[in-house]
Amino acid sequence: MVLVGATFLFLSFAPSGKILKKVSGPLRRKWLIILSLMGFFLFGYLFFDIVLIYDLTFPVELVTAGVFLGGAVFVFLIIHISQSTIAERQKAEDEIKILNESLEKRVTERTQALKLSNEFNNTVMNSIAEPIAIIDVKTYRIIDANQAFLKETRLPREQVVGRTCYEATHNRTDPCSPPHDTCPLHETLSQGSQAVSDHVHWTSDGEKRYVEVQTSPLWDERGEITRVIHIQRDITKHKLAEEALKKRLFLEERLKRAEKMEVLGKLAGGVAHDLNNVLGVSMGYSELLREKVPEGSPLRSYVDQILSSTEKGAAIIQDLLTLTRRGVSVSKVIDLNGTVSTVFKSAEFKKLQDDHPSVTFKVVLEKELLNINGSPVHLEKTVMNLLSNAAEAISGSGEVIVRTENRYLDRPVQGYDAVKDGEYAVLTVSDNGGGIRPDDLNKIFEPFYTKKSMGRSGTGLGLSIVWGTVKDHDGYIDIRSSAEQGSAFTLYFPVTRERVAEDTAKIPIEQYMGHGESVLVVDDVAEQRQVATVILTRLGYRAAAVSSGEKAVEYLRNNQADILILDMIMDPGIDGLETYKRVRENNPKQKAIIVSGFSETERVQEAQALGAGAYVKKPYMMEQVGLSVRDELRR
Repeated sequence: MVLVGATFLFLSFAPSGKILKKVSGPLRRKWLIILSLMGFFLFGYLFFDIVLIYDLTFPVELVTAGVFLGGAVFVFLIIHISQSTIAERQKAEDEIKILNESLEKRVTERTQALKLSNEFNNTVMNSIAEPIAIIDVKTYRIIDANQAFLKETRLPREQVVGRTCYEATHNRTDPCSPPHDTCPLHETLSQGSQAVSDHVHWTSDGEKRYVEVQTSPLWDERGEITRVIHIQRDITKHKLAEEALKKRLFLEERLKRAEKMEVLGKLAGGVAHDLNNVLGVSMGYSELLREKVPEGSPLRSYVDQILSSTEKGAAIIQDLLTLTRRGVSVSKVIDLNGTVSTVFKSAEFKKLQDDHPSVTFKVVLEKELLNINGSPVHLEKTVMNLLSNAAEAISGSGEVIVRTENRYLDRPVQGYDAVKDGEYAVLTVSDNGGGIRPDDLNKIFEPFYTKKSMGRSGTGLGLSIVWGTVKDHDGYIDIRSSAEQGSAFTLYFPVTRERVAEDTAKIPIEQYMGHGESVLVVDDVAEQRQVATVILTRLGYRAAAVSSGEKAVEYLRNNQADILILDMIMDPGIDGLETYKRVRENNPKQKAIIVSGFSETERVQEAQALGAGAYVKKPYMMEQVGLSVRDELRR
């Protein structure tokens, strides 16, 4: 038994040594005492075994007393150490409990503080009238938003928080992509600072809203931007007011331009009327004189020159009439490509090339260009004026391009002119010259407004004629110009599905000769009455003339006329329309044709609606008046 106890004590040394390494302070000293006593007991057991084995004589009582004393001390120390350990453990548990209670209190206080902070933040955000959202920069998802933001998007909180900003505000599935889209969030991330820009947002029910968006970065403890504060301000009313103001100013500018052109047109029209009467006399007598002068006579060339100069003067007058926007009678189906080709083959274009040898002219024509209704003469002059204007805009070498194309507009286009939707044959004349200054752009179509030398480059009516011609064809003009990049004039003409009629040859005089029918000429200009009478007599008619509408009515009470040639504008007295109305009271079937130095007006159209025949513009050639009289007599 003694040997077994000794073995047990010996085997206890190993774990005791391991425990000793893991403790410190007073507990370590107690374990050292325990190990010492264990050593003492081991020594006692070994001594006791030796005495028994070798049968030594030794006071057994002494040995036994020492062993039992040591055992008592050992038991006492074990109990004491256990009590100390239990006490210390209890103390540690008490301290841990105190720490836990303190930690729980701090957590509770912190939770309450965070709750109060969140409530405060929500109260502050919701008290702000502007819509606010906090956006995660990695996912673009909305972390939080105030009530104003929810109201702006017209969505509940659960459909806003967690969605991307572009889904909630733009109703789109992909994020904004600069530079095509302006995005202040991207600008804030790239620059690390506050950014502001205007945006277009769409509500959940599809309403368009203009907003000013301001984004500000939020950094984490590492100095990285993790979130962005998004604040927006509704500027829809401001934007709409701004657009309305721009539109009003644009319309006012167009109205001023139209009023100015109308005033100038009336002035030009009045001058043209008087000059046409003078030129009509010169043209009529020149044509009659030409018939009297035989071929080969030296006088024949003089007469031809007089007649040619008169026709050129009439063309200039026609330019003035074009400014009144009543100078074009749109009645013929035209191939605009053919008009351009005719201009490029003309002597006037050859002269333009000679005057500008460093300028290259290029033509790009669409093969299947749709036809338009119009006047070939006016359109050719329009193309020529644009070519001349483009060539003179180039200093040195350059290029002028004439292009035609079909164009369909499915919505109106706002440019220099407001172009309505529809199908158009489009003519564009562009150059790479110096361009047009913005200050000049609103004045270039005014008569006699030019930056060129007057008399060297034309009459100052070139672009005014372009404007008037396009408007008379129910067309539109757009201009694109930039400094040192050149200009482009784009003309829009409404198309027609009708086909171009074949040109007719000059009609022999025998086909429009009269057969003794009576004609009454009504004109307030004596010279015009005289030349008309001579021409009609030459054509085989019995001609008479009176100087006013009142005299015409009086003449027809006692005489008959197979047809009337009525001047529309007569001063003083009644005009051609009123004259025709009074004549028809006595003779409802009275035939008449209308002549005037003015362009065709509403009063001319009203007279034709009553039964009058063709409208002939002064100055007129023998063929024009002869054909008109013949056709009306046959009708």
